Amino acid sequence: MVSKSKGPRRGTRERFRKIGRVTVNTYMRDFAEGTKVVIDIESSSLSGMPFRRFQGISGTIVGKRGMAYLVAIKDKNMAKTVIAKPEHLKAL
Repeated sequence: MVSKSKGPRRGTRERFRKIGRVTVNTYMRDFAEGTKVVIDIESSSLSGMPFRRFQGISGTIVGKRGMAYLVAIKDKNMAKTVIAKPEHLKAL
């Protein structure tokens, strides 16, 4: 019998499915601090991908770390900071 997968992307087949190509512009997007963004995970890019729980959550850019951005969000009643690359973010 095959054991069930316990990886970080389990149960995301339908959640992350998108139609269409990803352009270079999505990888090169630039956001200023204070910009409101939505975490929209691009499944074709594994680097800088936030955890699947944060798919669809909106937050504010609070800083930059290398090529990635720090996004302040509220998870239930707790304030959290998520690190994500620009291809996983969309401006509101």
